[in-house]
Amino acid sequence: MSRGVITLVASHVPWPDGQSRPTRDQLSVTSTSQLTSRRRPKLATFHAGQETHQAVLPQRPALEFESADTPGNKDETGLEGREAPGVGHVRGEIISGSPAADGVTPAREGREQGREVHTTNPVVFVLDRHGIPLQPTSPARARRLLRSGRAVVHRHTPFVIRLKDRTAGASQVDGVELGIDPGSRHTGIAVVTTKDGNRRGLYHVELTHRSMQIRDKLTQRAGYRRGRRTRNLRHRAPRFSNRGRSDGWLAPSLRHRVDTTMAWSRRLARWAPVEAVHVELAAFDTHAISAGRPLEDVEYQHGTLHGTEVREYLLAKWGRACAYCDAKGVPLSVDHIEPRSRGGSDRISNLTLACVPCNQAKDNHSVEDFLKHRPRILARVLAQTKTPLRDAAAVNATRWALWRALDAEFSGRVRGASGGRTKWNRQCANLPKSHTLDALCVGRFDTIDQYPADVLAVAATGRGTYARTRTNASGFPRLRLPRQKRFHGFATGDLVRAIVPKGRKAGTHKGRVAVRARGTFTIRTAYGLITDIHHRHVHLLQRADGYAYITTKEAARACRSEGNVPA
Repeated sequence: MSRGVITLVASHVPWPDGQSRPTRDQLSVTSTSQLTSRRRPKLATFHAGQETHQAVLPQRPALEFESADTPGNKDETGLEGREAPGVGHVRGEIISGSPAADGVTPAREGREQGREVHTTNPVVFVLDRHGIPLQPTSPARARRLLRSGRAVVHRHTPFVIRLKDRTAGASQVDGVELGIDPGSRHTGIAVVTTKDGNRRGLYHVELTHRSMQIRDKLTQRAGYRRGRRTRNLRHRAPRFSNRGRSDGWLAPSLRHRVDTTMAWSRRLARWAPVEAVHVELAAFDTHAISAGRPLEDVEYQHGTLHGTEVREYLLAKWGRACAYCDAKGVPLSVDHIEPRSRGGSDRISNLTLACVPCNQAKDNHSVEDFLKHRPRILARVLAQTKTPLRDAAAVNATRWALWRALDAEFSGRVRGASGGRTKWNRQCANLPKSHTLDALCVGRFDTIDQYPADVLAVAATGRGTYARTRTNASGFPRLRLPRQKRFHGFATGDLVRAIVPKGRKAGTHKGRVAVRARGTFTIRTAYGLITDIHHRHVHLLQRADGYAYITTKEAARACRSEGNVPA
């Protein structure tokens, strides 16, 4: 073996038992000139031909297959001893099926007495003549008010009407409450009423964040700036060490989760008389998640590789062979299952062994794309990997920032609750797991008797880009965008209705519009794209606000239609 090439030789090393605790694990990675080229990624290889005295621990069980948005009981750790207004330590609620002091909880007692949770139509938000929110009403009553001319449409989605002959002082307003179930990718928001311990769901919103797109855009921008420092351009000195961060600073992808949740909380407060806000302050013990069991005392200081070395851990875990082609007795290198360029981490759970041809052929493709024609090997590789803790870390990092933002907006009206109580309430009401039903079950109450059958799914899409050019695959500009964004009174992203009187496209089309300077627009409807619609036939329904909307069925209603959840 030449000295310049450092390879991993899969030598058969016995697994001794009863060894003393080893020293701290070190992964010595050396890149080689013979296995690295200018156009191919570096292959991390290491020498493992020598004997080792370290004991190889058996592989730990895989993490939960649900994301941080749908945690299990063992992931909840209460409030970690931190006190907040209206929040109590409720670790005892985490245990599934734990009875109350009298043996039956109020929620379970209500269910045993025959109280059935039924579905209803989402409510319609109502404003008075001055724009002050009134008590939401039913869709049937809203239609009667619109037909009689007593109300006008204030907003299309969510549907809001404004009365022309009523003020808040002359109306009875009981008020509503908001339930918020924050998550990493999705956040559930429920507009509810609670009276005499009975909770009713009025309106459900499932908010989808665009944190991953923000992270990718920032990574792309950093790459552009880094590349300009090495190209034959004017010198641009690095400026990454002269920036200060204020107290409570969050990364833009994390700040986006807080901002979008707060934006929709304020919106709902403008359309409904919000009296209280219930937010789930879920805390995830990432070390316990990684271990797959409860930890105590010094066990929190033991990492994934406690009692072994990285080199022997990977050899034992992947059978001393290439994970992709089962090749043995060949030089093996470390490979990231989820590539670093696609957001993969350096955690031991994301590392595997691959021979040099497989490593170079995989390049930066995802393991699903690389093994899509070999489903058996793909299933085996995925079964041995672990779920990343990115979602759990995002929720842990933003939960107190969201609490402080809500408390500043709804001063004195914010109530905190644990994830254990949310799950207990949902199980007592015999409801399945979903973001919006979790938001319905946040906080303290006795029973639930109704929830809306439809959910407004809201996805954050952003408001476009400042760039005025589009590039080809080589990075050269291929077209230029106009400075003007509004043509004939419309902008791309507006919700419109087009009524075409005649021709091949005759009919009514509703959807998002893409404007053109020539005056003919394209409308994306639920059944496809409708092109070349003249602006004279287009009527504005709602301005673009950075979100996309679609109405879906609630999870519990869908399950009951399939016969999976008893009524």
